[in-house]
Amino acid sequence: MTLVTLDVLRGSLEGFVPSILATCDDEGMPNVSLISQVHYVDREHVALSYQFFNKTRKNILATRQASVMIVDPATVATHRLTLSYVETQTSGPVFESMKAKLAGIASHTGMAGIFKLLGADIFRVTAIEALPSLTLPQPVPARDLLSAARRTCAELSAAAELDELMDVTLDALHRRFGIAHSMALMVDPALGRLYTIASRGYLVSGIGSEVALGEGIIGVAARERTPIRIGHMTSEYRYGAAVRDSARRSGMNWSQATEIPFPGLAAPASQIAVPILCGGDLIGVLFAESEQAMRFNYDDEDALMLVAGHLGALIRLLQLDDDAVPMRMANDIAPPSEAAVLVRHFAADDSVFLGHDYLIKGVAGRILWKLLDENAKTGRTEFNTRELRLDPGLRLPQNSENLDARLVLLRKRLDERGSCIRIEKCERGRFRLHVSAALVLQDAGGAAPRLSII
Repeated sequence: MTLVTLDVLRGSLEGFVPSILATCDDEGMPNVSLISQVHYVDREHVALSYQFFNKTRKNILATRQASVMIVDPATVATHRLTLSYVETQTSGPVFESMKAKLAGIASHTGMAGIFKLLGADIFRVTAIEALPSLTLPQPVPARDLLSAARRTCAELSAAAELDELMDVTLDALHRRFGIAHSMALMVDPALGRLYTIASRGYLVSGIGSEVALGEGIIGVAARERTPIRIGHMTSEYRYGAAVRDSARRSGMNWSQATEIPFPGLAAPASQIAVPILCGGDLIGVLFAESEQAMRFNYDDEDALMLVAGHLGALIRLLQLDDDAVPMRMANDIAPPSEAAVLVRHFAADDSVFLGHDYLIKGVAGRILWKLLDENAKTGRTEFNTRELRLDPGLRLPQNSENLDARLVLLRKRLDERGSCIRIEKCERGRFRLHVSAALVLQDAGGAAPRLSII
């Protein structure tokens, strides 16, 4: 018997090759069946998918013992795990991760709507046995993920501002991890939503597009604070479907569900979302997708979690550095050069429209309205993040990195629109408002109209 540790067998737990599960009843009568998923939990535990109450399930509850044969799809190395039943989970990170993977497997095998996860059966692995088999050489990996994570973290540490930090992150994912399509989202705990702050590889940036906690792979990763990975894509976790179904459950028309369309591949084959955490607090989510099935494995997941953890700490550190910057006033008035522009603010959701075109809403909308109002009254153009955090009228969420992220979002939305209003960082903790046209500010109150979006 050759002893190995469970963590080096994770390639056999991806679901490429169905596993064979053996149980017996309390009288010793054996039963053998195929199982959809054996999920790695930690170095001592796996979880099996509980989908039907059948003979296998009855045996497990009766004897609390099982064994499962797993096969590495790359080398065909075969191992037998001896298992001892611990518990069944019907919610939480392990359950949600298995549910997402099972949906992908079901879609890939034509069993969508039939495979439904009822629970995640947690087992302790009491023995691992290598079974005789003809094996192939271990393939050379396409890249060294540990080195990629290390070098990416070093690049992130050199970033001086939040928007630079996000851009460097997605650029490093492309150069060092070979990930062509990715985005970063920040959380707004007060609204229970995430909003896109940076993206790469899409025809439209989708800056400002939103996802609710629990919606699709991004929302589930955020809500459970755990990485979620799908190797074969399923409509259940596609963002068009997820957001549309959520809107319909809320009584909304799909065309009205979001002002800014969510970016993404039309037909992704695999996706991964990892939470950005700091000290246990959720800051956001890193998301990547590919047109290649099974593009992301357990090692990709580990490496991206390292990057996301470092990213979370740096976001919090940048905010603390900004707080140390003293306030300074400035009144650099630039003469308008364009025709007057009507700017309307709707208090119900703090949405801001330039003429008839939607621009932004929520926290970012409140910030922009304050800046424009102050500029109109005093001519002031220079502001700093500390004073905004201390302004009770902005009703900022408690997590202070939300302000920095909303400023980045606001700046990018203004730049994308090519509007007469721009926000420019002038030094750490300070930014300048540029207005190149006469503005007519109108506090319209009430709810914003549903108008065309540019």
